[in-house]
Amino acid sequence: MATPEFKSKREILRDCFDFIFGFKNKKGDLLDHWIAFHDSLNYSPKEFYETIEKELHARKIPGMEISREEFAEGGLLSEKRIYLSLLRERLTIYTCASPFGTGYFFSCRVVYVQALIRLWHIIAAIMFFGIVGGILIRPLGFVFTVIAVIGLMFALAAVMRNVSSSVFSDLDALLLKIPGLATIYEALFRAETYYRADTRIVYLQKIPTLIRELAEEITAANGAKLVQQYRFAPILGELYKPIPPTK
Repeated sequence: MATPEFKSKREILRDCFDFIFGFKNKKGDLLDHWIAFHDSLNYSPKEFYETIEKELHARKIPGMEISREEFAEGGLLSEKRIYLSLLRERLTIYTCASPFGTGYFFSCRVVYVQALIRLWHIIAAIMFFGIVGGILIRPLGFVFTVIAVIGLMFALAAVMRNVSSSVFSDLDALLLKIPGLATIYEALFRAETYYRADTRIVYLQKIPTLIRELAEEITAANGAKLVQQYRFAPILGELYKPIPPTK
């Protein structure tokens, strides 16, 4: 029989701090990570990112947002490194192309950020309904204002529930972009369907593979070859280990 795991005081304090002050969980859970490198290659990371963007735009992947993000190489005052970010739902694929000494590496990692309701989400919701109640209390009175606010709560809940299971993908995408409301919508109302699960798997499988294939094509065009590749997939219980190059 497995023994239950108890959180340390530090972990409990961190969870409390995140619940009260956490605005965005940027770290998330690492689902997959691969890295490939070569001892001698000179190539512009910007051109690599533009090649990926061009290929993805041609494929017209629904619900995906492409952007560039800067991450520090070390501490707060260290140099910044630009990564290409591909966001779909709460799955983000970060890819990096960068020289390292006389060599060069390409990396790709998949990060999942869970929809977690924070204290400020609850406060914002209470303030919203409080403002609505303050507007209605003079013309309707206290009793009818309470009834109206409760009715508004149920109406909004029904709308978000219907949007999550309907064909209105544009409205669903809009709700996912509204800070605070997006978290509540995903955590409480957005339905998990077979189609969403299937497309999520396709996204997680095809995009990292496409990025690796483009990296191999670019290095081959420059007279080089990615001879070493490593992969880390913690969800599958694997450790970093070499994988053979794609033939």
